[in-house]
Amino acid sequence: MSAQDSQTDLGNSLWQSCLEHLAQDLPEQQFNTWIKPLGAIVSPDLSKVTIYVANRFKLDWVRAQYAVKISTLLEKLYGQAVLVELTITPRAPTTTTASPVSTFTGFVAEESIEPLEERRSATPKNRINPSLTFENLVEGSANRMARAAAMHIASMPGHLYNPLFIYGGVGLGKTHLMHAVGNRLLSEKPGSNVLYIHAEQFVSDVVKAYQRKTFDEFKERYHSLDLLLIDDVQFLANKDRTQEEFFNAFEALLAKKSHIVMTSDTYPKGLPDIHERLVSRFDSGLTVAIEPPELEMRVAILINKAHSEGSIMPEDVAFFVAKNVRSNVRELEGALRKILAYSKFNQKEISIQLARDSLRDLLAIQNRQISVENIQKTVADFYKIKVADMYSQRRPNNIARPRQIAMYLAKEMTQKSLPEIGELFGGRDHTTVLHAVRKIGAERQQQAELNQQLHVLEQTLKG
Repeated sequence: MSAQDSQTDLGNSLWQSCLEHLAQDLPEQQFNTWIKPLGAIVSPDLSKVTIYVANRFKLDWVRAQYAVKISTLLEKLYGQAVLVELTITPRAPTTTTASPVSTFTGFVAEESIEPLEERRSATPKNRINPSLTFENLVEGSANRMARAAAMHIASMPGHLYNPLFIYGGVGLGKTHLMHAVGNRLLSEKPGSNVLYIHAEQFVSDVVKAYQRKTFDEFKERYHSLDLLLIDDVQFLANKDRTQEEFFNAFEALLAKKSHIVMTSDTYPKGLPDIHERLVSRFDSGLTVAIEPPELEMRVAILINKAHSEGSIMPEDVAFFVAKNVRSNVRELEGALRKILAYSKFNQKEISIQLARDSLRDLLAIQNRQISVENIQKTVADFYKIKVADMYSQRRPNNIARPRQIAMYLAKEMTQKSLPEIGELFGGRDHTTVLHAVRKIGAERQQQAELNQQLHVLEQTLKG
C-alpha cells in the first residue's frame, strides 16, 4: 500500500468514525436530515476537514447547530486540534491529482484546490465588486440605518462608527453594503489601500502564513490597510490561532486610524466561540442590523432590478412577486431572472399570469413544503424537543416557547386560520394562537437573537 493510500484510509476512517459517533449522539431524524448528506475532504496530515453542504441555507443551519459538536468530536478522535471548514458543494467536481472524490468523502491531495486558486488570482487585488454601489442599493426601513452609517464611513473613514458591525440573515444586502463602501472610498480617494475579504479566506491566509513561515508578508498586507471589509466573521469561531491574528490586525488598523467594517449572521454578543476580547472590540463601534425587506421595499427592488436589466416590471406584477417571495433580496433576484427569461423566451409581455407560470415550481414547492406539520418538525429539531411537545398540554418554558414560535411561523408562512392552527397544536383555542403570534412578533422587533433564530427557521423551511 502506498503512503497516499494509507493517508486516504486514515482520512476516511477519521470522518467515518465522526459520523458513527454523531449517529449515536443525535436523534435519527436529525442525523438523517442534516448530517448524513454531508460530504467531507480530509487533508493529508488530518489537520483539516472541509465539509460540503448542499446549499447556503443548510450550511447556516449545520454551522449553527452542529459545527461545534463536529469540531470537538474530530479533535477528540484525532487527539489534537482539527481545523473544520464548511463550504457549499461545487456544482461539478474539479479535476484532481488524487483519487476521484465525486462523492466528496475522504482524502484529497492539496493540489486538487489549485483550479480555485487560479480563479481567485483573476479577481482584482482589492476584491471589490465595482457593480455593487450605493446608487443601486435600494433603501428602505430594513437597511436605512446601516446604509447611512456606511455612507458616512465611505466619506470619512477612520472617524465615527469604527468598527462598523452589520448583522442579519443571508441575502439581505450586507455584502452589497460593504462593497458600496469600498467603491465610494476608491472613487473619492483612488490611492486608498482597500481590501474586501471573506472570513474563510482570512483563515486560509493565516494557515498558509504558518505553513510557509511568511508572517511578515501577512502582517504587511493586513496591517497596512486603510479600509478592511471582512464578511461573515462568525466563520472565525473555534479558530484560536486565527482569532489571535485577527485581533492583532484589528488593533494595528485602529491604531493607525484605518476603518474596519464587518458582517455577521448575528450580533456580536451572540457569536459563539469567539474570544471575549474580540467580541468587545466588535461591539465598541456601531452595531446595526439589516432586516428582511418589507413589502414596499421588495416591490422597489424588483422594479429597479428589472430596469437595470433593460425591462419594465409592472407594479401589479411586482406586488404579486413581492408577496410570494418574502425572505431576502437574493431570492427576489432569482425570481426576477426567471420571469425575465420566461418572458423573453416566450415573447410575451410581463404580467401576473406570466409571473405565475414562470414561478410555478417555486410556488408549488412553497405550498408543498411549508405546512404546519413541517413547521412543527423544523422548530422541534431546532430547539431540540420532541415533535409531540408541539401539541401536548405540557407548559415548561423550554417547550412553551418553541411552541409559540411554531404558532407564529404557522400564521406567517401558511394560509391556515387561527382556529385551524390551534386545532393542529393539540386543539388549542384560537385566542391562544393569537396571543403567541402577537407575543413573538413583538419580541422579534426587540430581541436580535430571537430575530436571527426566526431568520434561520424561515430560510430552512423555504429550502
